[in-house]
Amino acid sequence: MASPSNPIVSRSESVLGVIYAGAAFLIWGLAPVYWKALGAVAPLEIIAHRVAWSFFFLLALIVLQRQWNRLVAILENPRMLLILLLTAILVGVNWLLYVWAVNNNHLLQASLGYYINPLVNVVLGMVFLRERLRPPQILAVVLATIGVLYLTIQYGAFPWIAVGLAMSFGLYGLIRKVAPVSPLVGLTVETLLLSFPAIGYLLYLNIQGTGSIFRVSLNLDLLLMGCAPLTTVPLLFFTAGAKRLYLSTVGLMQYIGPSGMFLLAVFYYHEPFSTTQVWTFVMIWSALAIYSTDSVIYFRRHR
Repeated sequence: MASPSNPIVSRSESVLGVIYAGAAFLIWGLAPVYWKALGAVAPLEIIAHRVAWSFFFLLALIVLQRQWNRLVAILENPRMLLILLLTAILVGVNWLLYVWAVNNNHLLQASLGYYINPLVNVVLGMVFLRERLRPPQILAVVLATIGVLYLTIQYGAFPWIAVGLAMSFGLYGLIRKVAPVSPLVGLTVETLLLSFPAIGYLLYLNIQGTGSIFRVSLNLDLLLMGCAPLTTVPLLFFTAGAKRLYLSTVGLMQYIGPSGMFLLAVFYYHEPFSTTQVWTFVMIWSALAIYSTDSVIYFRRHR
């Protein structure tokens, strides 16, 4: 972030950071509309296209930003390749589960997953990074856990979509946090590793005559290719915004994404929203309010 000694520059950088981060979270919040438009395509095929086209898109960015040497250095490092193979699997599972949930009318559960993700991050930090939880954080985690258990007991079924999304993305973030690689290079290597099975699967579909691209319509072809910028642009916006903002600000803004998903699910796609779900979301939102308030207070005290 810009130096506090120059308030004009700092203020302009902060405004730019809010614009970048806000755009990223807004895109993520409205992305279900895009995935719904691909509803006629199987989720696995969508993810294969998302991986393949994203890799070529990212590779072009690597060349434009002259980060080829960094990419080669990672590819020549077996340990980093193994780490990024693990994160690639995690992000691939997250993408597949998310698209499947959206296109099978489980958008509410998907939004719930990304609401509880920050609290999952807190628990993962405690377990793997030996971070100590403050009392308000403990209260927030307990309240969120009660919400998930309440939903499970009332419905008689575990909300595996929400928990799966939160855990896969939480573990992905944890490993990437400790891996010494930039977001652009890291995602490029991840999509490279996933592109081998993805492209192989797409070739198989083409041979079988069941693939969607170049067979149905130009509109569908463009939508499948558009998975690349939809994947990478908000990530680059987020990175640019996070560099210019305090962590507490980014933490509060991240709820724009699941909030957009929630509003789309309830008011646009009219997914069933029962009393049980209302109480679950109330508990989750209360937990997030406690967590966010504590984070802001703690950050201001130690800034």
